[in-house]
Amino acid sequence: MVKELLRNHSSVRIYDGNPISKEIIEELIATAQMAATSHFVQAYSVIWVTDADKKEKLGLLSGNPRQYETSGGAFVFCVDFKRLQMAGKLEGVDIVADSAENVLVGVADVSLFAQNFVIAAESMGYGICYIGGVRNNPSEISDLFNLPDHVFPLFGLTIGVPVRRNEVKPRLPVSAVLHENEYNAEKYDELLPAYNETMEAYYNSRSSNRKIDNWTKQMADFLIEQRRPHIKDFLATKGFNWK
Repeated sequence: MVKELLRNHSSVRIYDGNPISKEIIEELIATAQMAATSHFVQAYSVIWVTDADKKEKLGLLSGNPRQYETSGGAFVFCVDFKRLQMAGKLEGVDIVADSAENVLVGVADVSLFAQNFVIAAESMGYGICYIGGVRNNPSEISDLFNLPDHVFPLFGLTIGVPVRRNEVKPRLPVSAVLHENEYNAEKYDELLPAYNETMEAYYNSRSSNRKIDNWTKQMADFLIEQRRPHIKDFLATKGFNWK
């Protein structure tokens, strides 16, 4: 049952607009908190956006207004070392929060926490969509939600009852991501063209937004230039200077 649930995941971008109750949201958060966390730091906080004006602004800043508008719940998942600073103060010490290692720890913690939230939500029949667009305007989003120093938005997430579910996108073959004993890049010469054929067939046959495309072309177009070059300077303003 769990395996089937995980293998049938697809992003949902249009919901029926009915709000999800506080009781269910708190249940999902409590479930998310049981995810693994590095050294038990629990370096995450979540902004649940219930204010209509803030939700509208978040949608515009993220570039996903319709998703937020129709969702039953809208969230911003944040890396949080402010709470850990407060814990240090209670013990009379100043913690080192602004290391590259701690940023990685925070990103991992938030991601594991969020994925538990997502799996729990999907097990209840809800659809979800991660929204990386919050990193388009992280300073403005930080101001919108009064995020203090050492707290930064990592991604958004919408949840709700789906109006339409998309087909499941074929992932890379297991042989492309599983390496036994040592990394093997040579196999990609054969595996990637084969995967392109799989994706071309998928894009040409899916029920909506059909197109002619493949995976390597998408990745080349996506990664040909630096993405969100403002992020490093933004993190510095939040107290993360990559020591």
